[in-house]
Amino acid sequence: MRDIMGMMGKVKEMQAKMEQLQEEIAALTVDGTSGGGLVTVTLDGKGGMRGLKVDPSLFKEDDVEILEDLIVAAHKDAKDKAEALAAEKTKALTAGLPIPPGFKLPF
Repeated sequence: MRDIMGMMGKVKEMQAKMEQLQEEIAALTVDGTSGGGLVTVTLDGKGGMRGLKVDPSLFKEDDVEILEDLIVAAHKDAKDKAEALAAEKTKALTAGLPIPPGFKLPF
């Protein structure tokens, strides 16, 4: 019986560490560049786009900020649609299983 209690304690400890790690990953920001630094994309640890910079030399007009905002908005729209589609497919896949509402599978 002591082995089971010890194992349960380790499982809870591991769960707490995993939650902390997930929070740390979510707080990360990463920059990706292309075109020799002419384009820079900033993502958060969950893959959400947080910013985009395009060197003005790539355009003839001065509307770079509008283009940047539109790209960020399009990325968010696509990500939201992908998440909704994934939730719909997951719901269909798990139909009949006793999974609590709002529970997200790890894949």
